[in-house]
Amino acid sequence: MGLARKYQICVEETPYYHVISRCVRRAFLCGEDSVTGFSFEHRRNWIVQRMKYLAKLFAVDACSYAVMSNHFHLVLKVNSTSGWSEKRTLIAWAGLFHLPLLCERYIRGEYMTKPELVYVIRQTDIYRKRLMSISWFMKCLNEYIAKRANTEDNCTGHFWESRFKSQALLDERALLTCMAYVDLNPIRACMAKTPESSDYTSVQERIKSKNTKLLTFGYGDEELPYSLSAYLDLVDLTGRAIVANKHGYIPPELPEILLRLHLNPDTWLDELNNFKSIGITAVGTVEQLKGFCKQVGKEFAIGLKLKPALE
Repeated sequence: MGLARKYQICVEETPYYHVISRCVRRAFLCGEDSVTGFSFEHRRNWIVQRMKYLAKLFAVDACSYAVMSNHFHLVLKVNSTSGWSEKRTLIAWAGLFHLPLLCERYIRGEYMTKPELVYVIRQTDIYRKRLMSISWFMKCLNEYIAKRANTEDNCTGHFWESRFKSQALLDERALLTCMAYVDLNPIRACMAKTPESSDYTSVQERIKSKNTKLLTFGYGDEELPYSLSAYLDLVDLTGRAIVANKHGYIPPELPEILLRLHLNPDTWLDELNNFKSIGITAVGTVEQLKGFCKQVGKEFAIGLKLKPALE
């Protein structure tokens, strides 16, 4: 049994999280069904577009993504809504759900009594917390995709295997490892040979955009702590090693980012190959994992499936 959601997400400890959702039915989330011959490729775009739409409304940015045949990966960054005004918060929430009448009146600037203003402020506080919640972000993503797929398939019932799985990424090393792991998923699955041909991945989109900065996909398009060129070099070199030999090693001509983050070139490929998507609650050094456990009120133990980064 995995940890409860409150023990898996602790924004006071880290803003970065890796999440994965998997389809429950035999029918593909995306790709082509070999039995019926029906193609579900168009659903990949549903996920990417919905993810980007939500990232513009939530205080949650997407650092990387990959949409596979029966599951998808996201690396998310949680930002704070503490500086958001009542009006901005209500407008964002209105992009997701219907607002109470009093909140709509507040947005229009109509006169309100003191009790009415108290109600609006109380509701806004609720929405402000939800708009920086990964759980609400994933709810708005997965429910939308499930309803749309069920309508297309003319059926009812569960579309997703379970609630999304999440991993806390406790430092830049864990973030970099996870982003590369996500972007290289199609190559590891033999769905593509190069990052630029990996459809519906963040690395392909970044290559096509040709922006020199490594930006998130979100409201503010914030910069990540790596240069785009260095990150692309890293992904490409790692991908070449994986394609040539899954038990190979990274070539000596490494991008400078590895040295800056104190990554060992001899163990980087093993670390990426051993990166687990299922059952791991947090990724970081032993000391960081102990600190994370303290923050979420759990004792540090191997049974919690907290993954130390390789040294």
